[in-house]
Amino acid sequence: MNASPSHRPHPAEWTETQGLLPSAERDLPAGRHQFHKEQMMARIHEDLRTSSRTSATSPVAPVKRSNPFLRRTVLLPAAAFALAGAVVGGLALTGGGADDGRTALATGPALTTRIGVADPEGAPQLLERISLAAADTSAPTPRKGQYIYIASKVADTYIKTVGDKSEVVSDELHSRQVWNSLDGRDGWLIEAGKTSDKGITLKGDTPLTGAYNTLAGLPTDPDTLLRRIYRESDAVRDPEVPRDQAAFVAIGDLLFESYPPAEVGAALYKAAAKIPGVVSVNDAVDATGRHGVAIARENPVDGERIEWIFDKKTLRFLGERIVVVKATADNPLKVGTVTHTSAITERAVVDADKQLPGQAS
Repeated sequence: MNASPSHRPHPAEWTETQGLLPSAERDLPAGRHQFHKEQMMARIHEDLRTSSRTSATSPVAPVKRSNPFLRRTVLLPAAAFALAGAVVGGLALTGGGADDGRTALATGPALTTRIGVADPEGAPQLLERISLAAADTSAPTPRKGQYIYIASKVADTYIKTVGDKSEVVSDELHSRQVWNSLDGRDGWLIEAGKTSDKGITLKGDTPLTGAYNTLAGLPTDPDTLLRRIYRESDAVRDPEVPRDQAAFVAIGDLLFESYPPAEVGAALYKAAAKIPGVVSVNDAVDATGRHGVAIARENPVDGERIEWIFDKKTLRFLGERIVVVKATADNPLKVGTVTHTSAITERAVVDADKQLPGQAS
């Protein structure tokens, strides 16, 4: 396991940082989960680029949000800590000369899906198989100075508010490319409709979410790892979000745009199996249309289910989606609405930021 309409308050909104997000025309959808720090930085950059295309940002004063559709949920611990440090220290967000008027197209109808059948009894066995598959990998170990490259396709459905009028719309499915240094303090982001074609730099004194070195330092004993996840998520969890849901979201955030060492990835899946309420889902579809099985958990507060999608044969992680599976008083979106969908199309280790896999250094 998303700030702009195209991005997941990867959801999870941190009340302390809500003021950093734009409140006009492009409001955040309710109940997003798994929000990545670099997405927040992209939004901050987009807000500031209308006044300056070359200078680094200064901290933005928080303001209160009044959108009735915006509910508080949970921010993933790693993202919370990373963003907090970056905002306090200031962010270097310089772009590549994009057209100032460029924005994501967000005029489509709500994304909807058939809801897969959840099996509470099937999750432990499926996660054990996924854990074994994650541990059995020949992926290269990155070297100092290299970068983790993640390419994906993403789209969201959200509530767009202009003045006193609100409507449910969706983004076009679009590409996203992220480069992160191993220590998580340097990187680059290119996202269609959200950055220039050349992208924006991602720098901060605090590591980005899911940094390789951070993941490599996590305990590989599932029980020890889960205790740590609960402890850190409790420190930033919105009290309205169930504790178990916060832990599930935190693990998803560490798995999405990251490249965990095999033993750590395996431990994260085994830890997820110990969280109450986690289920398996017989069918789920990623952003590119690939069908798979899923590991999921429903947030009873907003009726949205976060699904981690895996290939049915290889159990390779394909992507994730967030689906409204139950009507609640807090969520105005219809059952079957896909509030976020993503698909990982490539993971690789490269020698420099902005370098594509297979390119010479």
